[in-house]
Amino acid sequence: MLTPESLPAIQAVLAEAGVDGWLLFDFRGINPVASGMLGVHGMLTRRIFGYIPRSGLPVAITHNIEQQGWRDWPKGWTRERYSAWTELAAHLAKHVGGKTVAMEYSPDDAVPYLDRVPAGVLELVRGAGARVVSSGELVTRFYAVLSSEQIASHERAAVIVAETGQAAIRRAGEQAAAGTPLAEHELRDWIMDRLSNAGLYADHPAIVAVDGGAANPHYEPSPERPVRIAPGTTLLVDLWGTEPGGVNADQTWMGSIGAPSARALTIWETVRAARDAGIALVRERAARREPLRGAEVDDAVRAVIVRAGFGDRFVHRTGHSIDARDLHGSGPHLDNFETREERLLQPGVAFSIEPGIYVPGEIGVRSEVNAIFGSGEARITPREYQRDLMVV
Repeated sequence: MLTPESLPAIQAVLAEAGVDGWLLFDFRGINPVASGMLGVHGMLTRRIFGYIPRSGLPVAITHNIEQQGWRDWPKGWTRERYSAWTELAAHLAKHVGGKTVAMEYSPDDAVPYLDRVPAGVLELVRGAGARVVSSGELVTRFYAVLSSEQIASHERAAVIVAETGQAAIRRAGEQAAAGTPLAEHELRDWIMDRLSNAGLYADHPAIVAVDGGAANPHYEPSPERPVRIAPGTTLLVDLWGTEPGGVNADQTWMGSIGAPSARALTIWETVRAARDAGIALVRERAARREPLRGAEVDDAVRAVIVRAGFGDRFVHRTGHSIDARDLHGSGPHLDNFETREERLLQPGVAFSIEPGIYVPGEIGVRSEVNAIFGSGEARITPREYQRDLMVV
């Protein structure tokens, strides 16, 4: 968030990049980066801009009837006010005309999580005389990086999520062995109750899927089409949660109800090897304090699955950003497949590592851990992540 304390660091990065300023834009919440950085709240239904110059004090461009949302804006910083669109255009020209400014813009929509500014607004800003470049690295450093308190919150949640995922697979095995197998949605509801009782909140129910259902990465179990977790099935449990005001932990655990087939084991071992290749690369670069881009991790993980002959069955990116506001955050993703993620993994960013192999109508296997990239160390959560297929 932009504060008097964080301003010097932001301006130092702007100077290093040779950019005159960071222009933040929002309209009715379409750019969470802008609202999060500016610290605005309450009823805001008009266009807002916040300009952080490379030197000097920030400027807010605000609508006359919506001043209450800016009550936390530091008193020494400028707040311009407009009512007519001509006034808005004049304020923009005054502050960014002739300058190079960074905005939440991704050329060719290469990274949709970063591409938050409408084309018309880009035309407006360019019409004011500015040259627009991407704010990608600024978003990573000043929006996506976690504080030590946020990292601690994530790690506490990771313990609960891991315990719940493993307990869910054991419960499914016990019920199947007793001759009363649970339906997928029943185990999902049990997971959600257990997470809630442990103090975690999830913005969407967990995924519980067996066999062919698990071949859909975004499968949703349903009481209208109940599927039993019976002996002889392969079970996928994908669950996540956060403390109130904390940071999400997101994991996928795999189990077999009874002895797994040779094919299930082969696919599991391939996914595990791919996940471990990603973990190894992240740890190695962090330990050496060498730069690493999300796309590089995706390439390394995907190469393992391609070599095993399942390349066409890995149909999504390797991992998503996890920031303090969203489970699927705005920081760098592990992706050179769905998008072109060229941003560096900065110390303090969190993300998932979750390769999968999906064979429609037959089986889906995914293994997911989270990582926090650091300078000298990468922390993987949960600390005791899955090594072997859980056979119950």
